[in-house]
Amino acid sequence: MTYVIVTTSKRPDLIETTARWRWDAFLRKTGQTFEETLEAERRGASTVSLMPQIMVLLAGGEPVGMAALAESDLDTRPDLTPWLAGVFVVPNARGQGHGGRLVTAVEGLASAASIPTLWLYTRTAEALYLRAGWRTVERFKKSTKRYALMRRDLGPPVDEPPYTFPAAISANA
Repeated sequence: MTYVIVTTSKRPDLIETTARWRWDAFLRKTGQTFEETLEAERRGASTVSLMPQIMVLLAGGEPVGMAALAESDLDTRPDLTPWLAGVFVVPNARGQGHGGRLVTAVEGLASAASIPTLWLYTRTAEALYLRAGWRTVERFKKSTKRYALMRRDLGPPVDEPPYTFPAAISANA
Protein backbone atom coordinates (compact mmCIF):
# COMPACT_ATOMS: atom_id res chain seq x y z
CA MET A 1 0.00 0.00 0.00
CA THR A 2 1.26 3.48 -0.84
CA TYR A 3 0.72 6.29 1.66
CA VAL A 4 0.97 9.95 0.77
CA ILE A 5 0.39 12.91 3.05
CA VAL A 6 -0.79 16.11 1.40
CA THR A 7 -1.98 19.45 2.70
CA THR A 8 -5.37 20.94 1.95
CA SER A 9 -3.58 24.03 0.66
CA LYS A 10 -2.12 21.84 -2.10
CA ARG A 11 -5.26 19.70 -2.44
CA PRO A 12 -8.27 22.01 -1.93
CA ASP A 13 -10.53 19.26 -3.30
CA LEU A 14 -10.11 17.58 0.14
CA ILE A 15 -11.40 20.58 2.14
CA GLU A 16 -15.01 19.45 2.23
CA THR A 17 -13.90 15.99 3.42
CA THR A 18 -11.74 17.38 6.23
CA ALA A 19 -14.46 19.83 7.24
CA ARG A 20 -16.99 17.00 7.47
CA TRP A 21 -14.60 14.87 9.52
CA ARG A 22 -13.76 17.78 11.87
CA TRP A 23 -17.38 18.77 12.33
CA ASP A 24 -18.62 15.22 12.94
CA ALA A 25 -15.78 14.26 15.29
CA PHE A 26 -15.13 17.45 17.24
CA LEU A 27 -17.55 20.31 16.60
CA ARG A 28 -21.08 19.04 16.00
CA LYS A 29 -22.00 19.20 19.70
CA THR A 30 -20.45 22.65 20.23
CA GLY A 31 -23.11 24.52 18.31
CA GLN A 32 -20.83 25.37 15.41
CA THR A 33 -22.51 24.67 12.08
CA PHE A 34 -21.01 22.57 9.32
CA GLU A 35 -20.99 25.66 7.10
CA GLU A 36 -18.88 27.55 9.67
CA THR A 37 -16.50 24.61 9.88
CA LEU A 38 -16.24 24.43 6.09
CA GLU A 39 -15.47 28.15 5.88
CA ALA A 40 -12.78 27.82 8.56
CA GLU A 41 -11.21 24.91 6.63
CA ARG A 42 -11.21 27.00 3.46
CA ARG A 43 -9.57 29.95 5.26
CA GLY A 44 -6.95 27.64 6.74
CA ALA A 45 -6.13 26.09 3.38
CA SER A 46 -5.78 29.47 1.70
CA THR A 47 -3.30 30.90 4.20
CA VAL A 48 0.29 31.42 3.15
CA SER A 49 1.60 31.03 6.71
CA LEU A 50 2.65 27.79 8.34
CA MET A 51 -0.40 27.64 10.61
CA PRO A 52 -2.92 26.31 10.33
CA GLN A 53 -1.77 23.47 8.13
CA ILE A 54 -4.13 20.54 7.63
CA MET A 55 -2.49 17.33 6.54
CA VAL A 56 -4.47 14.49 4.94
CA LEU A 57 -3.29 10.90 4.70
CA LEU A 58 -4.11 9.17 1.43
CA ALA A 59 -3.93 5.37 1.51
CA GLY A 60 -3.95 4.00 -1.99
CA GLY A 61 -5.15 7.41 -3.15
CA GLU A 62 -8.14 7.53 -0.78
CA PRO A 63 -8.32 9.99 2.15
CA VAL A 64 -8.34 8.07 5.43
CA GLY A 65 -7.32 10.62 8.06
CA MET A 66 -6.14 14.08 8.96
CA ALA A 67 -4.15 16.05 11.52
CA ALA A 68 -3.31 19.73 11.83
CA LEU A 69 -0.55 22.00 12.97
CA ALA A 70 -2.49 24.81 14.62
CA GLU A 71 -1.50 28.01 16.39
CA SER A 72 -4.02 27.37 19.18
CA ASP A 73 -6.43 24.62 20.15
CA LEU A 74 -7.41 25.16 23.77
CA ASP A 75 -9.09 28.45 24.68
CA THR A 76 -8.04 28.22 28.32
CA ARG A 77 -4.34 27.95 27.38
CA PRO A 78 -3.53 30.80 24.97
CA ASP A 79 0.02 30.78 26.37
CA LEU A 80 0.79 27.46 24.66
CA THR A 81 1.57 27.25 20.96
CA PRO A 82 1.63 25.52 18.49
CA TRP A 83 -0.63 22.49 18.69
CA LEU A 84 -1.08 19.10 17.10
CA ALA A 85 -4.84 19.22 16.62
CA GLY A 86 -7.75 17.45 15.01
CA VAL A 87 -6.16 14.02 14.63
CA PHE A 88 -8.82 11.87 13.01
CA VAL A 89 -8.84 8.53 11.16
CA VAL A 90 -11.97 7.18 9.52
CA PRO A 91 -13.42 4.30 11.58
CA ASN A 92 -12.88 1.56 8.99
CA ALA A 93 -9.17 2.50 8.67
CA ARG A 94 -8.31 2.57 12.38
CA GLY A 95 -5.81 0.19 13.92
CA GLN A 96 -3.49 0.32 10.88
CA GLY A 97 -1.00 2.92 12.11
CA HIS A 98 -2.56 5.82 10.23
CA GLY A 99 -2.83 8.02 13.32
CA GLY A 100 0.89 7.50 13.95
CA ARG A 101 1.70 8.42 10.36
CA LEU A 102 -0.24 11.66 10.70
CA VAL A 103 1.28 12.56 14.06
CA THR A 104 4.78 11.89 12.68
CA ALA A 105 4.04 14.09 9.65
CA VAL A 106 2.91 17.03 11.81
CA GLU A 107 5.90 16.57 14.11
CA GLY A 108 8.15 16.55 11.03
CA LEU A 109 6.53 19.72 9.70
CA ALA A 110 7.04 21.44 13.05
CA SER A 111 10.60 20.20 13.37
CA ALA A 112 11.46 21.38 9.83
CA ALA A 113 10.14 24.80 10.84
CA SER A 114 12.41 24.76 13.93
CA ILE A 115 9.45 24.64 16.32
CA PRO A 116 10.84 23.29 19.60
CA THR A 117 7.62 22.10 21.29
CA LEU A 118 4.18 20.89 20.24
CA TRP A 119 1.10 20.68 22.48
CA LEU A 120 -2.07 18.60 22.37
CA TYR A 121 -4.92 17.64 24.60
CA THR A 122 -6.82 14.39 24.55
CA ARG A 123 -9.55 12.61 26.40
CA THR A 124 -9.21 9.15 24.86
CA ALA A 125 -5.76 8.67 23.31
CA GLU A 126 -3.27 9.51 26.06
CA ALA A 127 -1.70 6.03 25.98
CA LEU A 128 -1.20 6.25 22.20
CA TYR A 129 0.62 9.58 22.50
CA LEU A 130 2.72 8.37 25.45
CA ARG A 131 3.94 5.45 23.30
CA ALA A 132 4.82 7.97 20.57
CA GLY A 133 7.09 9.98 22.89
CA TRP A 134 4.69 12.63 24.18
CA ARG A 135 4.44 13.34 27.90
CA THR A 136 1.52 14.33 30.06
CA VAL A 137 2.11 17.62 31.86
CA GLU A 138 -1.31 18.34 33.32
CA ARG A 139 -4.81 16.94 33.72
CA PHE A 140 -7.85 19.20 33.56
CA LYS A 141 -11.60 19.16 33.35
CA LYS A 142 -13.49 20.71 30.46
CA SER A 143 -17.26 20.69 30.83
CA THR A 144 -17.77 17.40 32.64
CA LYS A 145 -14.95 15.45 31.00
CA ARG A 146 -11.33 14.94 32.02
CA TYR A 147 -8.46 15.58 29.62
CA ALA A 148 -4.70 15.21 29.52
CA LEU A 149 -2.56 18.12 28.36
CA MET A 150 0.52 16.75 26.62
CA ARG A 151 3.70 18.08 25.07
CA ARG A 152 6.34 16.85 22.67
CA ASP A 153 9.77 18.46 22.69
CA LEU A 154 11.21 18.42 19.18
CA GLY A 155 14.46 20.31 19.55
CA PRO A 156 16.07 23.56 20.58
CA PRO A 157 14.41 26.84 19.60
CA VAL A 158 15.98 29.09 17.00
CA ASP A 159 15.61 32.84 16.51
CA GLU A 160 14.13 32.84 12.98
CA PRO A 161 12.36 29.57 12.08
CA PRO A 162 12.32 28.79 8.36
CA TYR A 163 8.61 28.30 7.73
CA THR A 164 8.91 25.96 4.78
CA PHE A 165 7.77 22.37 4.48
CA PRO A 166 7.44 19.65 1.86
CA ALA A 167 4.30 19.74 -0.30
CA ALA A 168 3.82 16.00 0.13
CA ILE A 169 5.38 13.37 2.32
CA SER A 170 5.40 9.91 0.80
CA ALA A 171 6.05 6.52 2.31
CA ASN A 172 5.57 3.01 1.05
CA ALA A 173 4.54 0.19 3.34
